[in-house]
Amino acid sequence: MTSPQRTDYHEEGVEVPYEQINPDTLRNLVGEFVTREWEESGEVSYTLDQKIEQVLRQLREGKAKVVFDAASESCNIVPCRS
Repeated sequence: MTSPQRTDYHEEGVEVPYEQINPDTLRNLVGEFVTREWEESGEVSYTLDQKIEQVLRQLREGKAKVVFDAASESCNIVPCRS
C-alpha cells in the first residue's frame, strides 16, 4: 500500500539578500511589486518612484525581504515578522 501524496504542500520560500540582486533587477522587481500590491488609501498619493523608494527603504531597514518561491518560480517582497 502506498502512502497518499500530499497535495497541500506549500513552500515558504527562500530569502534572497536584496544586496545580492542586480540593482536594475531589484528596482524592476520592486516596481512590479508596488504596481501589483500597492493600494492607495487616504488623500496622499505617491508616484511610482516614491513607492519604489519606500519599499527599498523597508528592505534596507530589515522591515521587508525578498523571497523566492521554488514552487511558483517567482519572487515576492514580504514584511519581516518582528
